[in-house]
Amino acid sequence: MTLAAFAATGATPRPSGESLEQQTKRIITGIDAQLSDPSLATQDEWELVWLALSEANHNMAYLARSTNGSNEFAVVARGTDADWIDILEDLDVGTVVPFPESGSPTPIYVSKGAKDAFTRVVTARSIASPSPNVTLAQALSVALKAAPSSPQPTVYLTGHSLGGCIASMLAPYLQAQTWPKQPKFAVMTYAAPTAGVQSFVDYVNSLPWAIDERQNNAYDLVPHAWADLDTTTAWYPSPGPQATDEVKLLIGKIARRTNGNVYVQPGTLCLMNTGYTSFSEKLIHKTTQDFLGQIAYQHANSTYLNLVGAPDVPSPPVVTDLSPTFGAAGDTVTINGTGFSKDSMVDFGRFACTEPPTIDSSGLKITAKVPNGTGVVHVRVTNTLGTSPAIAMSQFAYGGPAPVVVSSVSPTSGKVGTPVTINGEGFAKGATVHFKDKVAESTFVSTGQMTATAPGLLDVQQTVNITVTVGKATSPTSPDDEFTYTGR
Repeated sequence: MTLAAFAATGATPRPSGESLEQQTKRIITGIDAQLSDPSLATQDEWELVWLALSEANHNMAYLARSTNGSNEFAVVARGTDADWIDILEDLDVGTVVPFPESGSPTPIYVSKGAKDAFTRVVTARSIASPSPNVTLAQALSVALKAAPSSPQPTVYLTGHSLGGCIASMLAPYLQAQTWPKQPKFAVMTYAAPTAGVQSFVDYVNSLPWAIDERQNNAYDLVPHAWADLDTTTAWYPSPGPQATDEVKLLIGKIARRTNGNVYVQPGTLCLMNTGYTSFSEKLIHKTTQDFLGQIAYQHANSTYLNLVGAPDVPSPPVVTDLSPTFGAAGDTVTINGTGFSKDSMVDFGRFACTEPPTIDSSGLKITAKVPNGTGVVHVRVTNTLGTSPAIAMSQFAYGGPAPVVVSSVSPTSGKVGTPVTINGEGFAKGATVHFKDKVAESTFVSTGQMTATAPGLLDVQQTVNITVTVGKATSPTSPDDEFTYTGR
């Protein structure tokens, strides 16, 4: 799972843009650094052999070999970097196509989306060291030829999410090849959606594998695609969150994308978290945002690493807030967050900082000069591990006013009439506060704080979003602004 998690390194291009070669080199640097980290589960006992990023950044795969004498190799695949909805919609499952590359003597079928992703991986050529201008199969052949004969080489196929789906297709493809030294093959996928129908599964399960397992979090939605996706609308058990009608409609719509094709998962299912003991305690209310947030939590690399008892891998940069949040080109902005390294680069939307930023030795603060730009943009930080996500508190407004954002509320629950403190940015005199769609009595305290009284609603047993409106600007909703009514 640690090797699979490394595949997420530098998964998205830098916001201001970079070539495929630049991104590939950045990913290689990041994976090399993690492979040499003795504190991780890989224990500095693996080295990178080959890595390729497909055109348009759709897929990435890499090959690593053990350095501890075990004569093991790992082929690791990464799918499209996206949220769970994009992951499911990315696979064209309404059409099945033949999969002759599997080596099956009779026709077998997989989804067109999975086949497209597989093809991108097996045809991709590396464009940087350590093995430039070769495909995955060519790199593995060279590596096996140089490997000792004893013990017999073992090639592991692994990946998380769409990477696991691709790994399940790479496995029969690679086993069907002729190798200078015949290896054993083992398949270990994590959170993989299905690749094919029954014919695919029957053939894959008939092949000899040293291991053939799919490791799934019992409350991860993605592995249920596409065999039984509808069952997830009954989630989550206490303490929640329960699916809203909006979520049920969304899942039902996505489930129908199969167009009647019946998908099946290969290998032996190994379930984790069956008692729902691992969950985000901040995302338990019956709201669409909490349900979607819990799905993301249950599917995350970090959750899987925790479930298998492995240390978490180093995180990409995270921007928590910045000051000031508005201004002009040439102004100085302080960016607060975590994971800032000496090689960090700063972008304001699509524009890169033209002057090198000053990075504090603590890794928690960056000082940067604002580049040219317009409108309201996200300030993001990129290094060899990845790019910080775009969040409400990372917004910068050229020319002002400051973006209106709610970062937290206190308390987060109470009855009608409860006084609530609202923290955030961009507040001003004359601002209005809404609990869902009801205006609340409120008082402006400062640009970063307001107080309000929870108004009466028709249903006082629900969770609602608190928003602040200044002029025509209203704060975006998030789980951070939720308030749960506990009665009158």
